[in-house]
Amino acid sequence: MGTGLISFVGAGPGAPDLITLRGVHRLATADVVVWASSLVPAAVVEHCRDGVVLHDSAGMTLEDVFAVYTAHPDAAIVRLHSGDVSLYSALTEQITWCTRHGRPFEIVPGVGSLAAAAAAAGVELTVPGVAQSTVLTRLGGGRAEASMPVGESVAGFARHGTTMAIYLSAGRPAALREELLAGYPPQTPAVVVAKASWPDEAVITTTVDGLADALTASGIRTAALVLVGPALAGAGTRSRLYDPAYSHGCRRRSEPSSTVGRPIPTSKRRRP
Repeated sequence: MGTGLISFVGAGPGAPDLITLRGVHRLATADVVVWASSLVPAAVVEHCRDGVVLHDSAGMTLEDVFAVYTAHPDAAIVRLHSGDVSLYSALTEQITWCTRHGRPFEIVPGVGSLAAAAAAAGVELTVPGVAQSTVLTRLGGGRAEASMPVGESVAGFARHGTTMAIYLSAGRPAALREELLAGYPPQTPAVVVAKASWPDEAVITTTVDGLADALTASGIRTAALVLVGPALAGAGTRSRLYDPAYSHGCRRRSEPSSTVGRPIPTSKRRRP
């Protein structure tokens, strides 16, 4: 059934029912699938049809992946990435390759690990009056040093005091704690979520000050996302979106109890 199309598909955070319907369809109709067994559970590729050619990229280089694309010029190929393809996926160089070689491609977004981690932790990342921004980043230094632009350190972002999601950094707990303390008070809430939505998901609630000890004691080093910020303990606040005194294009301002139980006039009801 080949089309020569390469579909870059976000597999979601791990659970096989958290991949999008479009992603499932691409897997079900693919001739060739390249996936990383170290990042995507085997249950996700069970959406593939019988007879599909599977390549495990866990031990492959980018050049090895390109070799698969070259070897199947007319096949429908799925490159299955963990989470969403817009973050830490090496997608840009693959798009460049497709453009350079005249290969059609598409991007199928996925449920990101940030959404899954927040759901596992039972928190909202933006809370009125507490935090209205979320910074997504990773720890610099080590092998990541060459990837980090000047001015994008965890310490620098921590000074904003808003919600932060730190990827790919659980393996360096002491350095992560030190940089976070450059901006956050020691008792700022922190949550570590490892393998969000996987069967062995783990959630650890701690503080910025206790983060290094909590990570070290858990033994978690990979497949973890660290959430930090005062919004993680933001109970007792209220959004204006559903406040009776707040009007918008779909609702008029009213007193708190004036609309309770009131039927919607026929002229105001939305037609199916």
